[in-house]
Amino acid sequence: MKGILTILLLILSNSFMTLAWYGHLKFAEWKWFSKLGLVSVVLISWGIALFEYFFQVPANRIGFKENGGPFSLLQLKVIQEVITLTVFTIFTLIAFKQETIRLNHIIAFIFLIFAVYFMFKK
Repeated sequence: MKGILTILLLILSNSFMTLAWYGHLKFAEWKWFSKLGLVSVVLISWGIALFEYFFQVPANRIGFKENGGPFSLLQLKVIQEVITLTVFTIFTLIAFKQETIRLNHIIAFIFLIFAVYFMFKK
């Protein structure tokens, strides 16, 4: 149960992180947003990123083996990276329609699956 909760929290965390880091590139299409200066955009992104931490920190605390969770620190990091890239890819395909998945992207995802496999191999 702690493993599933950890993964769900990491998905939520990474959704906010992706929105904070890359959402402003899409929001620039909005008239009012495009008039904002860099400092304003950074502060808005920072505000969005705050929600990332509301999910990321509990996910790591719940999931970490030394706190009673099922994952080592290295396993948590690999899980987080795979989730980050998955969330980012979905966000990119939805928000930025000009982006496409190519064969090299699929191959890279296959290698990510291998990374997870080897990270969890005893």
